[in-house]
Amino acid sequence: MADKKQIPLRISEKLFNDLSAWAEDDFRSINGQIEYLLTECVRQRKKNGKYISDEIDVPPELDIE
Repeated sequence: MADKKQIPLRISEKLFNDLSAWAEDDFRSINGQIEYLLTECVRQRKKNGKYISDEIDVPPELDIE
């Protein structure tokens, strides 16, 4: 297994709670869920050469605060 890098991550409590619940639904740790989501985003970008959103300068409307 390849070595993994450790990075500090600061997120809002609401986002943490939402990710934690999602991770539990998917039977993953919160770290595993974050890694899975980031991997899927990178895979999608490599697949079509674009970011998920075509409006890259417009922030998504997320209820995370």
